Amino acid sequence: MLVEVIIEFVQTLAVALGAPLLVGFVRKMKARLQGRRGAPVVQPYRDLRKWLAKDVVLSENTSWIFRFTPYLLVATMLLSALIVPVLTTHTPLGFMGNIIVLMYLFLLGTFFLALAGLDAGSAFGGMGSSRAMAIAALAEPTVMIAIFAIALRAGTTRLDHIIVHYSADGLLVLNPGHLLAFVAFFIVALAETGRLPVDNPATHLELTMIHEAMVLEYSGRYLALIEWAAAMKLFLFLTLLANLFFPWGVAPSLAPAALVVALVVLVAKLSVLATGVALLETALAKLRLFRVPELLSGSFLMALLAVVSFFFVA
Repeated sequence: MLVEVIIEFVQTLAVALGAPLLVGFVRKMKARLQGRRGAPVVQPYRDLRKWLAKDVVLSENTSWIFRFTPYLLVATMLLSALIVPVLTTHTPLGFMGNIIVLMYLFLLGTFFLALAGLDAGSAFGGMGSSRAMAIAALAEPTVMIAIFAIALRAGTTRLDHIIVHYSADGLLVLNPGHLLAFVAFFIVALAETGRLPVDNPATHLELTMIHEAMVLEYSGRYLALIEWAAAMKLFLFLTLLANLFFPWGVAPSLAPAALVVALVVLVAKLSVLATGVALLETALAKLRLFRVPELLSGSFLMALLAVVSFFFVA
């Protein structure tokens, strides 16, 4: 039991410390693909340190919600890191590793961030909050259905059991329904983490902002916590994509050698997915806001087809 607790702590630490590095890697890859030198991969760590050293400026219109939200976002992401099988499927909180619980945690953070955007009383915050909730209303059901599509074959919604089931039969990942669910989940992951073509994390134009509009009033340590939580959310979504849909390398035991192999394989899979994100963000322009529901509706239909294919494709 003590070993499992230690492994759980290591997994959470890997998410917490590796998330800024993943964001820095995506930015570096985008810069290289665009012919620029780009900032160092460790630049997100420097940004966090800079924001933590700055004073907090609060609007006189804000309430406790505005101050509480950054801490809630970090807490929900760290709790999600305890649930998601990052390195191994043997964790003491494996019984909580249900996709429904995980999506509620993500939605809780989105809900409070939208409230914080409204709480500041700025026009940009309200605009970003309304857009974020509209996207969440379309994205969350797609995530659930995409995971249910692969959970049907595993016979459970527990994340660790799904990984064990698909690891035992590697050919299942080539099933058309599995691939449809992967594409649907990947599109929704871009929307949930505020990436192109749904949102642009590198802009502050009022006509295009969604996530950045909600956090525009934050500064100092509050901004550092929010950006750290956003990085962890990207890390967790890419980890879900890597381990649920391509479960090779996830440690089936707590043996040190298996955990080292799992860490190396996870780094490789995240590097491939992060490179794919950078390629898409380089090749695609941001969609107009009224076209985003069309994209998410398409991903919803693909997830639904993945579920339907379970009953027709062996």
